[in-house]
Amino acid sequence: MTIRKSRLLRAGLCFTLALVAPACGAREGAGRTREFAGARAFGYLEQQMQFGPRIPGTAAHERTGDWILQHLHVTRQGATLHLRNFIARFRPGAPDRVLFLAHWDTRPHADQSANLGQQRLPVPGANDGASGVAVLLGVADALKAKPPSLGVDLLFVDGEDFGNFARDTNDVLIGSRYFASHRPPAYQPLFAVLFDMVADKDQQFYYEGNSQAFAPEVVDRVWRTAADLGYGRIFQPGVKHTLTDDHVALQQAGIHAIDVVDFDYPYWHTREDTIDKVSAASLQVVGDVAVALVR
Repeated sequence: MTIRKSRLLRAGLCFTLALVAPACGAREGAGRTREFAGARAFGYLEQQMQFGPRIPGTAAHERTGDWILQHLHVTRQGATLHLRNFIARFRPGAPDRVLFLAHWDTRPHADQSANLGQQRLPVPGANDGASGVAVLLGVADALKAKPPSLGVDLLFVDGEDFGNFARDTNDVLIGSRYFASHRPPAYQPLFAVLFDMVADKDQQFYYEGNSQAFAPEVVDRVWRTAADLGYGRIFQPGVKHTLTDDHVALQQAGIHAIDVVDFDYPYWHTREDTIDKVSAASLQVVGDVAVALVR
């Protein structure tokens, strides 16, 4: 079964390159101190929720983008347009690189709400949007405290969740498609991992169908890392859903990208995708796995 996540507004795109120089850690699984701070990452999620729904073209969307740049301690380049991507690079000169990405916009219409009146209202986006950003910002904290063993790029893509795949085929996956077609010359990371809807209190991750078909070795690497950290009951083997998500745009550009997504989230594209449905403990699990992948 193929399930398509709906997405995106096309009103223009500003691709902002944010260079984060590595500075000068922490997990208790397998006897090591935790580097990823789940509680701090949850604070990043809370801050995004305070801005309100992050719909492209709204003030909340603009403020959220400015906040991401400010947090990463970068300077803004390029014109201010409706859609913006951000990329933070650690060890930018390293030839071997890993790419992590998440979308930071939210859906303008809660089309999956049972209440027809609510279907015209925006999705708050605690899990579908804020959680992936929170993981990436938490990873940035860990890598600034202790540089990674290889190059790491953190990509925040815009315009992921605005349009409808059935009707707006030219207006979907704009941020990831833009990156795929405008990436630095010869940019070819070892692998890429998309984090989408990762903070559900009742989280469970299965292989995503397109990920397993295109980059099974990356799926195996991520799930083995999770098992090594003691998260085998959360990262379950086997394909359960097949999604058209931001990783597909990267796959089409030849990048071995996979999607870590908990699609069994009952509040997807509803008004109930709120902060009480997500947790710092869930962010901790995913953040631990992300950091371990680049150590």
